Amino acid sequence: MTEPTTTLPRPAIGTPTGRPRARRRNSLRPVWDEQPSRPGSLAKAIVLIAVVLAILFPLYTIVLTSFSTHQASVNAGGLVIVPRGLTAAAYVQILSGGVVTRAALVSVGVTAVGTTLSTAVSVMAAYGLSKPNSFGHRVILFVFLITMFFGAGMIPTYLLVSKLGMINSYWSLILPGAVSAFNVLILRNFFMGIDQSIIEAARMDGAGEWRILGRIVLPMSGAVVAVVALFYGVGYFNAFFNAMLYINDNSKWPLQLVLRSYVLQGANLPGGASATDTHASGVVAGMPVKMAVMTLALVPILIVYPFVQRHFTKGVIFGAIKG
Repeated sequence: MTEPTTTLPRPAIGTPTGRPRARRRNSLRPVWDEQPSRPGSLAKAIVLIAVVLAILFPLYTIVLTSFSTHQASVNAGGLVIVPRGLTAAAYVQILSGGVVTRAALVSVGVTAVGTTLSTAVSVMAAYGLSKPNSFGHRVILFVFLITMFFGAGMIPTYLLVSKLGMINSYWSLILPGAVSAFNVLILRNFFMGIDQSIIEAARMDGAGEWRILGRIVLPMSGAVVAVVALFYGVGYFNAFFNAMLYINDNSKWPLQLVLRSYVLQGANLPGGASATDTHASGVVAGMPVKMAVMTLALVPILIVYPFVQRHFTKGVIFGAIKG
């Protein structure tokens, strides 16, 4: 005969005052993951719209001014907000084989060569540093870390570039900043997070380090390598300081240095007509041409960024944390 079981009531969990504790609306979710209230969603939407407008409005005025006539920009006080009499004369002028066209080709060439070289060197350095038992691993890693906090300085770097004979050479725009220690550490952390049993299995099958790097590690690291290549590409395309120091020949200037000299400092394009002459002859000059140069400087980044943006979460955050 079994004895009847009795279930004792569980004591109620309450506040120190004896009142039952109010249950949260979504008890299974953390506080930061709860569904926002309607006023909260409205406030978030207003803030996001304000941020988007703050970003897009300057871009809108730059593009619209570049497609306006010189008289329209003068009447508007510089930057055009309301479109009137749109024309592409400014782009025809700067892309007719002048200084801007040559500078754009220089920037694209330096960016392509520099990004390829920097990414390749960074991948090889990061792969070697991801092996704890490699020769000189700790010393080389320590040297990389030092360069993140201490630099040689502008004058010693200029003297080194001059002694190497790279003044007025395109290599002076690439080699002084070819490798970033930060990017190498991101790649190293990602490589260290790869399952080592796969690499050991390939090594047991007779694969060497170059084959392991090319056939196993790189195909598994496409996201982080793409993001690092984007970092290098944006850096090379936007760089102007090295050109200002090392390039004395105006015909070798990159686009950003032309943009800085012509748009920000108001200088005339080397070898081009002055604003007064072009205005008197009816050719578009002044603010529309400056804004057209700025727009052209934005185009390559706007084209490349959407294709790499989807790798940012996996490539940067995962690569920076893992390992």
